[in-house]
Amino acid sequence: MAEATAGHPPTEPWPCLPVPSVPGDVWHWHLEAMHVVSRVRSDLRARIAHPSVALGSTEDARDGMLLVFEELASNALRHGGGQVRALVVAGPGAWLLDLSDEAPDRPPVPAVDRDPALGGMGLHLVAQLSLDYGWERRPGRKHVWARLPSGRDDGPSGGGPWSRRGRLPEPRRPGAWRND
Repeated sequence: MAEATAGHPPTEPWPCLPVPSVPGDVWHWHLEAMHVVSRVRSDLRARIAHPSVALGSTEDARDGMLLVFEELASNALRHGGGQVRALVVAGPGAWLLDLSDEAPDRPPVPAVDRDPALGGMGLHLVAQLSLDYGWERRPGRKHVWARLPSGRDDGPSGGGPWSRRGRLPEPRRPGAWRND
């Protein structure tokens, strides 16, 4: 596992860290194909809109969580392999998303030096919206996870020592894809 030193990003592009244990309501789904992601996203939207969950979150935080879910789910289906499983934990002050697939030897790799019009910026978006994030290899599976704020002040903040914000490489160098 790569270590980060003060002010320096880890040597790996996406941190290899264990999935954190977060208390809360647990929801899970099997994602067989890309079209299932939309159905599951709708189900997830309904669950987080329930008053018991919505009172502890903001609309912006819920929208961000749905966006991160869709990014991680589509990456698992496109770049993973085998059965894809989604797990969401609605905890006090934060959500945990854990998407796993059967490709433990293919770590997530954020795009670098790519024209954003060509896509591939999803992991950068996940990093910006998350309190922390990572991936873990387990026997026969890869887990890519993100912990997101609920948007309420009583939850974990994004500026603490566990935050991974700002530790990914820039998506591209200025002018790297232009023909000047």
